[in-house]
Amino acid sequence: MQIYLIKRLMLFIPTMLLVFTVVFLILRVVPGDPAVAMLSGSSTEVNFTQEDIDRLRAKLGTDRPLVVQYVDWLWGLGRLDFGTSFFYDQPIWDDIKDRFPITFELTVLALLMAGVVAIPLGVLSAIKQDSLPDYIGRIITIGGIAIPNFWIGILMVFFLANVFDWLPPLGYTDFWDDPWTNLQQLVFPAFALAITHMAFVARVTRSAALEVIREDYVRTARSKGLSERVVIWRHVLKNALLPVVTVAGYEFGRLMGGTVLIETIFNVPGMGQLLIGGINHRDFPMVQGIVVVITFLVLIINLLVDMIYGMLNPRIRYT
Repeated sequence: MQIYLIKRLMLFIPTMLLVFTVVFLILRVVPGDPAVAMLSGSSTEVNFTQEDIDRLRAKLGTDRPLVVQYVDWLWGLGRLDFGTSFFYDQPIWDDIKDRFPITFELTVLALLMAGVVAIPLGVLSAIKQDSLPDYIGRIITIGGIAIPNFWIGILMVFFLANVFDWLPPLGYTDFWDDPWTNLQQLVFPAFALAITHMAFVARVTRSAALEVIREDYVRTARSKGLSERVVIWRHVLKNALLPVVTVAGYEFGRLMGGTVLIETIFNVPGMGQLLIGGINHRDFPMVQGIVVVITFLVLIINLLVDMIYGMLNPRIRYT
């Protein structure tokens, strides 16, 4: 186990380097100059000279060769220094550490919502195959996969405001300060974020449960006189959870990325809004810093998923 963990942790290095390189190059290839964006601001009138642009480029360091910028950025990451924001002119880590808990809470809440609905729905569709509950479950899951979550979020805001004449409280309240207000602010964004994940997990759960139900040990358990509930929960669900856990780990990264649009729609001040602001302002260090955090978190989640495999299936050994 220790050797396996060391190997997996060592694989973090090339993976993160590849992601960092791709993001760094894409930001420099996409049209847009941070100096011009900062000088122009929201004004449409050009009231600055080329000397102003060159002076600001020198201050930001974007006039240096790309290799020098890249090595300097990696050297800062090695010292846990995410750099300074072009637009806000303050350490990037100060913004990320304030916004990260909000996005993380939103993602975890969406995962919980998806799991609570998707796993029972998938198992029910499997044990009632080709019946009315199964057909209803298929319609729900196919619709959930087909409909984009940002469109669901827009519809939710529209109906809450125009039909129910109510909107969640603006801003963000810490859960430990006011749990009720916190849940009011995040429950609808989390639900909009969870729907696609919910549908996908339900489909995977149904397929895995159908495969397990046909196994010999399930027929043996029924022949011994065990109740159907015991057969389903102790034998079917436990052995069908492996692919579900795999999907959940994969979907966690997608949910973290999906918060970008959902946070903008519901005005949730998380990392998604910070990322959108960084892209709009051509704030390269800010975008790179957020990608670093999300990449590292996804790698950690994938490692934890592999460890959970051994708990769910004792036959799995890491040597």
